[in-house]
Amino acid sequence: MYTASTYPQTAPMRRPNWFARSEAWLDERGKGAWIAAMVLGFIFVWPVGLALLAYMIFGKRMFSGHGCASRRTHHPRRSTGNSAFDAYKADTLRRLEDEQASFEQFLERLRDAKDKAEFDQFMDERARRRDDEDEDDQETPNGQPA
Repeated sequence: MYTASTYPQTAPMRRPNWFARSEAWLDERGKGAWIAAMVLGFIFVWPVGLALLAYMIFGKRMFSGHGCASRRTHHPRRSTGNSAFDAYKADTLRRLEDEQASFEQFLERLRDAKDKAEFDQFMDERARRRDDEDEDDQETPNGQPA
């Protein structure tokens, strides 16, 4: 039977401070989020914007390929070393790509149908206006039909 003394003692997990959580949150959203935070910092509290700008430049976040975007970039086609899982993953990705293509075709047909309906409505209204104008032209000045 295992007792508490059987398992090695591990240090309790510490929650990162607010700065580390904010940095991770901005990193997940990419370089645009960093720039938006900097601009908002300049607008509302200019020293905060200046601090973010300095952090981005000196922290190599602004001009390097490392950092924001590269942290969240993953390679879905990379092999895991397990052939069964790789085959399953490839099949699932292929199926999802097929579903995406089918959905995009559906959306295209939907847009085409909407465009056609709007065009038909325009043509009906135009024909109705033309008929109304023709009826007005056929009336005599005293309001009697010709």
